[in-house]
Amino acid sequence: MAADRVLLPLAEAQQPLFAGVDLGGTNVKAALVDDRGRLVAFHTEPTRAERGPEDAAARMGRAVHTLAAHAGIATADIARVGLGSPGPLDIPQGTIVRAGNLPGWDGFPLRDRVAAHAGRDVTFANDANAAGYGEFWVGSAKGASSLVLLTLGTGVGGGIIIGDVNVEGAHSHGSECGHILVDPSAAARMCPCGQPGHLEAYTSATSVKAVARERLSAGAGGTLAAAVAAGEELTPLVIAREAERGDALATGVLMDAARWLGIGIVTLMHAVDPEVVVIGGAMTFGREANPVGRAFLERVRQEVRDRAFPVLAERTTIRYASLGGDAGSIGAAGLARLDHRRSRS
Repeated sequence: MAADRVLLPLAEAQQPLFAGVDLGGTNVKAALVDDRGRLVAFHTEPTRAERGPEDAAARMGRAVHTLAAHAGIATADIARVGLGSPGPLDIPQGTIVRAGNLPGWDGFPLRDRVAAHAGRDVTFANDANAAGYGEFWVGSAKGASSLVLLTLGTGVGGGIIIGDVNVEGAHSHGSECGHILVDPSAAARMCPCGQPGHLEAYTSATSVKAVARERLSAGAGGTLAAAVAAGEELTPLVIAREAERGDALATGVLMDAARWLGIGIVTLMHAVDPEVVVIGGAMTFGREANPVGRAFLERVRQEVRDRAFPVLAERTTIRYASLGGDAGSIGAAGLARLDHRRSRS
């Protein structure tokens, strides 16, 4: 959505209003939405994680005030704030348990400090779960009864929404779809979390680069090999570009990742039986608008057709996400909306 972001005039917004803050390792994104999930105001700024969690919490709180100012309302007119954070989290306590890409943030009471700076109650959620709710509420799964979201980026995040319930789990580790086991063999690839055979070890941008690098080191040729030999950095974007040009190595790496993704999706389908499976994140190769994106999605779907119960393979919709980088902030606002409604019922 970011490229074609349209802001709704306040006069057309359906009250109440909710703010959502999406904490990333690089940027903080904040969105003000109305009761139907339509954007009223948007703000983004660098995370500056090296300054520490209290500095970031203060700026996230100020971002809520900034949204209000942009919309021409008082901060008190925002019913509630949602906050999506990388995990693992302790959601009841409102803390980050282990912040891999935010050194020094472990155990920090992020929810309560953002609430103190914003002056509003805060709903705390895993960032991928928040993105999942965004796609469920107003994105690719709008109108569906349930969703599984997989976000492909540096790692693989996940969100599971069933009938307006965000599956957080008993220990705040629910919906960690990137860490389902897909390869129990002794030769399984190692996941960055330290365990072998997880989906993330096969379908993340990190793993795609690693597989390509291994095959290049083994002597594979072609246009991708030539580009890297000429000094280009090996990235998923470069791999996708060369796949679009017909390079066999690049195409093989991406189709292998799609195959593993399909295997993981089948497991999730059999466990959850979602109406829609949504694939998002940075590594979606231009989605349906690009031939590589179309081929990647079709390879995922083919693996599902080959492995899932026939009724699931036939009836489960698998598609790309539609909200882009705004999913997390919109979804966090949506989760705040749910808590606000529950508090009033």
